[in-house]
This record gives sequence, C-alpha cells and structure tokens, in this order.
Amino acid sequence: MWRLLYTLALCAAAPFILLRLWWRGRREPGYRRRIGERFGFYMEAPPQRPGAPPIGQPVIWVHAVSVGEARASAALVRALATANPGAEVLVTCLTAAGRETLQELHGESVRIAWLPYDYPGSVRRFLEHFRPRLGVLMETEIWPNLLAACARHGVPALLANARMSEKSASGYLRWRALARPALASLAVVCAQSEADAARLRALGARRVEVTGNVKFDSMPDEAKRSAGRSWRARLARPVLLLASTRDGEEKLLLDAMPAWDGKLLVVVVPRHPSRFDEVSAFAQSRRSRDALPAANARIHLGDTMGEMDFYYAAADVAVIGGSFVPRGGQNLIEACAAGVPVVLGPSMFNFAEATHLALQAGAAIQAAGAPAAMREALALLSDPGRRIAMGEAGGRLCAAHRGATQKHLLLCEELLRAAAGAAVTVPARD
Repeated sequence: MWRLLYTLALCAAAPFILLRLWWRGRREPGYRRRIGERFGFYMEAPPQRPGAPPIGQPVIWVHAVSVGEARASAALVRALATANPGAEVLVTCLTAAGRETLQELHGESVRIAWLPYDYPGSVRRFLEHFRPRLGVLMETEIWPNLLAACARHGVPALLANARMSEKSASGYLRWRALARPALASLAVVCAQSEADAARLRALGARRVEVTGNVKFDSMPDEAKRSAGRSWRARLARPVLLLASTRDGEEKLLLDAMPAWDGKLLVVVVPRHPSRFDEVSAFAQSRRSRDALPAANARIHLGDTMGEMDFYYAAADVAVIGGSFVPRGGQNLIEACAAGVPVVLGPSMFNFAEATHLALQAGAAIQAAGAPAAMREALALLSDPGRRIAMGEAGGRLCAAHRGATQKHLLLCEELLRAAAGAAVTVPARD
C-alpha cells in the first residue's frame, strides 16, 4: 500500500523531474543526454570493446550516485572486474558530474549508464535489459521499487560502504513502512562502523557486516599529486585549500579571513561544477584559464573536475566544505591520505566515524564555525612542525584502516556464487 502511494507520488512528480533535468542541463549538458535511460529505455548494446566479455556473459552492476560515490567505489569496481574476468561490469549513476567522474576513472573498461528513476516499469526495464547477476549499491541508495524489482528478478543486492547517521535514521523511521521492506530485501549490508550497523539493523536490515570504509582504500593519483606539488613549488606561496565547498560556505569562510598579508593564496574548489561561475565572482584567477595565479591574486578558483589529488598535493592546509552548513560534511579521507592537515566545521554527521578517527589520531581539528576554523587554519600555516605532524598522522590513519574493499569483495563473491548456483530464470535482455 505504502509503496503504491510512493509510486503515485513519483508519477505526479514526473513533469517536474523532466523540467529539472532541462534546467540543470543549462550548465551541465550531461543532464540532457540519454534521457531515455532515466526511464529504463537503453540503446542497443554498443560494439564489442577489445578484450570485453561476449554479450550474454554475467553482468555485475555497481551503482554510484555521484562524484563521491564514484571515487569511493573505484577500488571495488576494479577488484570485481579482476576477480571476474568473464563478467562485464556495469556502473550506474544519477548526476552528470558523477558520470564524468566514472568515465575519467574507468574509461572503456566498464559500461556506464544512468540508473532509471524509481518507477516500477523503469526499474523492470533496466533489470531485463542488463540482467545483472549482482547489484552493489553505494552508501545510502535505498530505492523501494528498485529493491523490490531486484527481489522479484532474483538479483541479490548488497549495500556497500553503508552509513546511517542518527539524523538519517530518524528520517527513515518516519517512513518505516517504505524503508523497512526495502532494507529487509537487501542480501547483505556492509556497514562502515558498529554504530552504522546498529542503526541499519534497527531499521530492518537482516544481514549486516561491519566492513569499514572503502574510502580509506582509495589511492591518490600519483601523476596528479606530482603535478600539484610542482604547481605549489612554482607558486612559492603558502596555499590554503577550501575543499568541496557548498552553497554559501565560500562567503562565510572568506569573510572570516583577516586582511590579506600579500602572500597567502586561498584555493576554492566548489563541490558542484554548476557553481563554478557563481564562485568565480570571488576569485582573481581560475585553474581552467591560468597556469599560475598572478602574484597579486588572493583567491584562485579550482574549476576542474577529477583533480582533488592535485589540489590536496598543492595545499598546506585543507578546510573541508559541507561542514559549515548543515550538510553533514564532505570526504576528509582524501586530505588525510595526501598528508594534509585538516580543519573541519561542526556539521560532519555524514562522515561521523571518519571524523572521530581523524580527530583521535591528531590528523584533524574541528571548529565551532567559520571564524574559528579560519583562525585554526592560519595558525597551522604559521606552524610547520605541527602541520608535518598532522599530515603524518593522517597518512598513518589511512594506512591503518585499509582493507574494506577486500572485505566487500569477499561478500560480493559469496553472493555471486549463490546466484550462479540458484539458476534463477530472469527475462531475456532487450
């Protein structure tokens, strides 16, 4: 009953969904491409790629909704492909930036498509077209109709790198009639921490394994790191990075800066590319246009995608965005892995366990707001010894918590063996 009402609400929203795609496509043209896929209508299989398995071989499907999930899933996608050379790996997403990131990370080695919206007919067509042997959903992608269709088609679904904050759990409790059956239909949930696992079990997940955070397994791109260090050396100025900032945070943080000392360069990298032009109003130079900012430039806009390894390598201190507005923060693990001291705002509930670990290890500082964060960041810039110690602590933290990808892989392989042995009949591919 509740899923029917949910579906009717989605159907009523369809015109607005299409309008939103068109609207977002003004700045990000990717939203206007392959719109049929959003509703489960896929083109015929593309020409066979060199070395790819023949059409009809098992498909392993990984869903990474946007940029963060795409990067987090990269090691697992590669591990699944290596462990299953006779299968094709399909990776789906929902955002244009996420699709660009997947193409940058994997090129032609995987198939990339939009995941359809959660209409019963759309998700049925998706499953009938690709016939996945296994579905891996990153983090919090819990879609009632999709998971119900997976259960009907005999496709085991694994929720990977799952997190569930207290705030999110409260929201799911309000919609428990929808959430509980969806969570119960998951074959396995791989939780980041014991706290996440407890909340997921309370919401209805049946089998929950604590596997850690796969983001600790993400290895920096050495070419981009080298380019970032070279850029910083040529610049010969201290660099403060405002990383993955969200709407309104740039002004909060920049207004908290003292008078410019004539040396410091603040590099601002917005979380979403659609905001690059908006944030350019604060900047005197930008990465896509200027090889190096001028000597009198105070603020430099990082307006390129897929270059966080470059920006972290170029930075002396990183302030993590999404944490100064009530958004739950952004990924601080990338900065720790790069050996950069981290300053956080108060809102880090989406990365609660990683934040706790980083603070405990001495790799990060958490401030009560933007003014306090900028004071902490400037104090670090003037204290090389403390910066080095925090950076080294971040590196040790990441090294100590690697291994989640292998734990995920073992559970995926278990489900794949069970699915192969069950000999479930599914509808033929389109």
